[in-house]
Amino acid sequence: MNSGIAALEQAYGVLFTVLLIILALLFFACLIRAVIGPRMADRIVAINIMGTMVMVAIAVLAVMLQEGYLVDICLIYAMISFLAVIILTKVYMGVYMEWKSREGEKFGSY
Repeated sequence: MNSGIAALEQAYGVLFTVLLIILALLFFACLIRAVIGPRMADRIVAINIMGTMVMVAIAVLAVMLQEGYLVDICLIYAMISFLAVIILTKVYMGVYMEWKSREGEKFGSY
């Protein structure tokens, strides 16, 4: 019976390791999108996705290492990531509205 449990734990360990490797690869793909992204909205979405993937990686590590405090860190990171995306969006919208008003003044539209 114990050999079955040990085999299951080993299978979960392999699964979690593969999942973390896939998340790392996707993280770098999102990082490339955040740097290259043709529009600012693409960059903000890529940053949001990167934050979500970091949260998933922390949650997987919490289960893999059986450490409960990592879940608390994951929740704190979720709040900080959410606030960062909101602030980035607010700043971007302010810059966009200023640019739009200057463009309207340039062409004489109301």
